[in-house]
Amino acid sequence: MNKLLAIIAAALLPLTAFAHGPSPQKVEKEIVIKAEPAKVWGIVKDFGGIHKWHPAIASTKVSTKDSDTFRLLTLKDGGTINERLKSSDDADMKLKYEIIEGVLPVADYNATMTVKPGPGAGESTVVWMARFYRVYKLNPPIPAGQDDESAIKAVTGVFDAGLPALKKLAEGK
Repeated sequence: MNKLLAIIAAALLPLTAFAHGPSPQKVEKEIVIKAEPAKVWGIVKDFGGIHKWHPAIASTKVSTKDSDTFRLLTLKDGGTINERLKSSDDADMKLKYEIIEGVLPVADYNATMTVKPGPGAGESTVVWMARFYRVYKLNPPIPAGQDDESAIKAVTGVFDAGLPALKKLAEGK
């Protein structure tokens, strides 16, 4: 009987890899900007001003409910993303926010933007990092566009478009 249970357990063990659901994903990008950290932080911490530098965002509408601050991003392609500010820390020059709902194929998205002194005098390094899951949280088969690859590609695209535009604005070019 013990042999039979051991054989069944060994046969089922490979299937447990699919039993846990999606794995957490992370995208982290950084850029060096030829501008003082205080200047760059002034741009980054403006929660309602991301449309001033991110090329995919047409407008931003800020609202508050209770003690929470939200921003509704309207994208140039017509989609929307609703985000909640989690914290803004002037001392550490760190902004934390989460996506409540939107067109990106992600779930449980939490991100930080951090500004710190750069490698040279008068420079800043901006680090934009997000942790998230794919939008489809069940086990395979995963619908097209709701997989890990699609989620990572979407977030990478947001960061890759935004950081050079932030650099351009901060450097006054």
